[in-house]
Amino acid sequence: MPAKVAHPESLVDTDWAAQRLNDPKVALVEVDVDTMAYDQGHAPGAIGWNWTTQLNDTLRRDILSKEQLQKLLSESGIAPDTTIVLYGDNNNWFATYAFWQLKMFGHKDVKIMNGGRKKWLAEKRPVSTDRPARAKTAYTAGGADRSIRATRDEVLQVAAGKKKAALVDVRAPAEYKGELLAPANLPQEGAQRGGHIPGAANIPWAQAVNDADGTFKSVEDLQKLYADKGITPDKDTIAYCRIGERSSHTWFVLSQILGYKNVKNYDGSWTEYGSIVGAPIEK
Repeated sequence: MPAKVAHPESLVDTDWAAQRLNDPKVALVEVDVDTMAYDQGHAPGAIGWNWTTQLNDTLRRDILSKEQLQKLLSESGIAPDTTIVLYGDNNNWFATYAFWQLKMFGHKDVKIMNGGRKKWLAEKRPVSTDRPARAKTAYTAGGADRSIRATRDEVLQVAAGKKKAALVDVRAPAEYKGELLAPANLPQEGAQRGGHIPGAANIPWAQAVNDADGTFKSVEDLQKLYADKGITPDKDTIAYCRIGERSSHTWFVLSQILGYKNVKNYDGSWTEYGSIVGAPIEK
């Protein structure tokens, strides 16, 4: 028997989503770095969220406040009992970031569409340029659950050996080695120094997905991928990248697919850590 996804309620396939396009209790949401791809065509009825401006505080460097999240969900026509199905570009980087943030604020029924935008288009499923008109709600969120978010101070304690946790650097090997400060196709900006947090294992996020359609690899393959680098379910684990979106993808794999109990996403990631005066760095 093949191993099963630890939280099957968190992952659906494109067929499941396609069958519920007209279900008022389900909100399909495309989450991209901006809305350019969404505007060119998206799954019919899908709401479009701009990761840069709608899922981040645009003044402070931070996740949304409770009030900001409530405003976004209310204006999107989402209620606390709505089933939210998230998908997006870049093999669901930004969709998993939205999932992580929604879980932090206590939304119970939220799912990732396996394969994201890439798989939906590859299967030649219907697309639309219309924006849905869902009736606004008065969403009330819970208090933020900080147990799935790692802070700078916590990571510094781990780097100094004062706290035990396994660190997973999900960036490309060239970033991990300090040869690049950002992915090769993005501006080399953010951190003042290159390298990685001492003791971090380098397991690029892309190793968790199938190249052909962007879906997650089998549970058995994922278990081996992380265990071979010492990332096992008995340890507290912190994932990081450059700005926290790629590491949210790995956080989803570890917590929702493999069922690791104590996994955090360090959304400050390398742009924060690599600029801390006096922080230990390895290359």
